[in-house]
Amino acid sequence: MTKQQSSKPPKKAVWPRKVRFGRVTVPVYRRPTGSGNFGFMVANYADGKRRFDSYATEAEALEAADTLAKRLSQRDVLAASMTREQAVDYTSATQGLAPFNVSLPAMAATVTECLKLVGDLPNMTAACKFYAARHKLATKKPVAEVVAELLAVKESRGASPRYLEDLRNRLKRVAKSFVKDASSVTTADVQEWLDAQKFSGQGYTNYRSVLHLLFNHAAARGYAVDNPVVGTERVKVRRGETQIFTPTEISRLLAKAPPDFLPVLALGAFAGVRSAEIERMEWSDIDLLGRHVIVGANRAKTAGRRIVPICDALLAWLLPYAGRQGKIWPGTHDAFYDAQKDTAAATQVNADTEKGIKALPPVKWKSNALRHSYASYRFAQTGDAGRVAGELGNSAPVVHAHYRELVKPADAERWFNVKPEAPENVVAMAGTGNA
Repeated sequence: MTKQQSSKPPKKAVWPRKVRFGRVTVPVYRRPTGSGNFGFMVANYADGKRRFDSYATEAEALEAADTLAKRLSQRDVLAASMTREQAVDYTSATQGLAPFNVSLPAMAATVTECLKLVGDLPNMTAACKFYAARHKLATKKPVAEVVAELLAVKESRGASPRYLEDLRNRLKRVAKSFVKDASSVTTADVQEWLDAQKFSGQGYTNYRSVLHLLFNHAAARGYAVDNPVVGTERVKVRRGETQIFTPTEISRLLAKAPPDFLPVLALGAFAGVRSAEIERMEWSDIDLLGRHVIVGANRAKTAGRRIVPICDALLAWLLPYAGRQGKIWPGTHDAFYDAQKDTAAATQVNADTEKGIKALPPVKWKSNALRHSYASYRFAQTGDAGRVAGELGNSAPVVHAHYRELVKPADAERWFNVKPEAPENVVAMAGTGNA
């Protein structure tokens, strides 16, 4: 007789299900999802606080609960086998974390991630200090606002207009580049910017000094916790040979200069006026009848007034501008230097075999070469270092050191005879003749 099979139905699963391993029990819950289906959740106490991990199927949830129970059971075994010293370390660590409401497992996981990023504990501490300093201690203020505040402070303390204008022009460029809070600017940011500008040695040094001034101001007022410029590279400025233009080169530059830039070229080449001084000068500073240029104390770099004679060449170039008013250079500081490059580029000559024209490369623009040219040719013309020094606004030893015997008197004669083709409607003024 065959054994009769049981007709009892299988037992229904009781929820929550409990997965056990050793002394550890992990509950698994089933919850309706609202669409006639169920979702499954595993109660996870691994980090000391309960959280629910969700799974799509019962099998996935039970498997995850089994893995978790085994891991927690193993941890309990390790805890039971801790030495006294290890237990003291554990207690000390949990007590230290208590004020922050952070469990030891959570702290360990966070530290592990941080060490992956920075390499070791000293670096992790330094990174935390860096973050705290810039994001908690410093008052947030954009670089542009710090620039405006610095300029206002300098003006209120009686800084000269010349100094303020130079500072304003440089800082305007800085503010345009660093569009962020001053506290967020790092040494690497500043170094990268300085390198990208392709400054000359002197230009690099000048801008580094301005940036140093700006961030000293920011640090002193709590907008930055330190001065990021301190750690940037210093560049030694090497004084090379004095560069000058030849008579042919200045003739080509003057021929291609746009009307608003031509007086600038002429004043630099035939009166030795500095570019920064020309930017501040007005037409009222030029006396064509009296044949002299007045570089006032408020316009001169050395804050000392000087008078420079107007030679025949300069008179010829400036006559078409007689009666002008306002600033000699009407553009911005940046446009001033753009005009230099554009004028030099315009001197390039393309070959035209039909007209018998040979190709010529553009005249290379040389830094400070207009002033250096005037000093060199003027010294060769007069042989008087003191006189030339007075016209330049520096000293006779400087003239001797930098400009003596760079050119010959014959070269000077050619230089001071570079003049425009005389227009028919321009009448020569009385009293002409080289000064």
